[in-house]
Amino acid sequence: MKKPFITLPAHFDGNAIILDAPYELQPQDKLLVTILKSESKSDERNEWINSSSIQLNKAYSEEEPQYSLSLIKEPNPEFHK
Repeated sequence: MKKPFITLPAHFDGNAIILDAPYELQPQDKLLVTILKSESKSDERNEWINSSSIQLNKAYSEEEPQYSLSLIKEPNPEFHK
């Protein structure tokens, strides 16, 4: 029994939709096409940098408590100062 749906990676080369993985299509096979708009690599990279910066600022804020060494229950012998 054939699966009713299969997702295949593909791209548009400017003229036609090209499958990125081999798959045998039959004449009259029905297709659904979903377009994933790509952003420039620098935009995506800047979004990741911005998000990381925000999360790091939250994790290491001025209100972050200072933990003393007496709170360590089991020292890591691999840790070097």
